[in-house]
Amino acid sequence: MTPHSPSPMDVALGLARQAAQQGEVPVGAVIVRNGEIVAAAHNRPRALNDPTAHAEVLAIREAARVLETERLEGCDLYVTLEPCAMCAAAISFARIRRLYYGARDPKGGAVEYGPRFFNQPTCHHAPDVYPGLGEREAGDLLRAFFAERR
Repeated sequence: MTPHSPSPMDVALGLARQAAQQGEVPVGAVIVRNGEIVAAAHNRPRALNDPTAHAEVLAIREAARVLETERLEGCDLYVTLEPCAMCAAAISFARIRRLYYGARDPKGGAVEYGPRFFNQPTCHHAPDVYPGLGEREAGDLLRAFFAERR
């Protein structure tokens, strides 16, 4: 990334906005290695008729394809919402180095809330976790999305 490039979280937030425009829950994810974005995705469960098509999982799949490895060691994941249990497991299995996330998710999150996946003795790899990056904007996107549907 160049000094004038948007930050990875800014890219993830842009992807979350795209998801919302497509009727998907507004979550975006970006995977960075050595300062370069190697994969980016937004939620697509409805579009793909796939309940596992969360932004994190899609980004992990793309990064693994691009880097030609199932272990994404040295990679950092930026995501706009605290990962759920499924995504936390995928992050662990992929050996993501650092996880940065925006909005906390008391209802469905699995990092700070719920099962606290990375703190479990059965978790084989836990990334360094940095919550709250872009939290306000990510939370605003989610609140607006769900307010429109009520």
